Amino acid sequence: MKTIKLFSIVLVMICSLNACGQQSGHQHKKIKNMDTSKIKNTTVKQAVEAFQASDIEKWISLFAKDAILLDDSNPRNFKEFSTHAITIENFVSIDKVEDNGNSVYGAFHSDEYGDFKAYFKFHFNKEGKINKLEIGQAEY
Repeated sequence: MKTIKLFSIVLVMICSLNACGQQSGHQHKKIKNMDTSKIKNTTVKQAVEAFQASDIEKWISLFAKDAILLDDSNPRNFKEFSTHAITIENFVSIDKVEDNGNSVYGAFHSDEYGDFKAYFKFHFNKEGKINKLEIGQAEY
């Protein structure tokens, strides 16, 4: 009887450790070929597609050298985001696009923070480079 009870406890512990939300550093398959047809702004579309593909070089090439990043209105290191988050985060779907194609909203997945609705709002300088990116959790 004690053996069965102990086995049951161990089994429950193993199962709980293997649950996606409980496992440290869990990863999901990155959605690279997502429908981006709703995005009419060519540069924004290229940026989202580069983000989805974890194409750091392409992603960075679309931004001004002095680009800033705001995460839920808080300043964040753009370089760190562009080399780390891009490898573990992605849109799951594009739900809506606003501001002449500059703002993208959709279901989002982060291996670090889980699943939630998010926005990416792109701002451009006179040369057509992205000079500010606002990201954060969306409510819609």
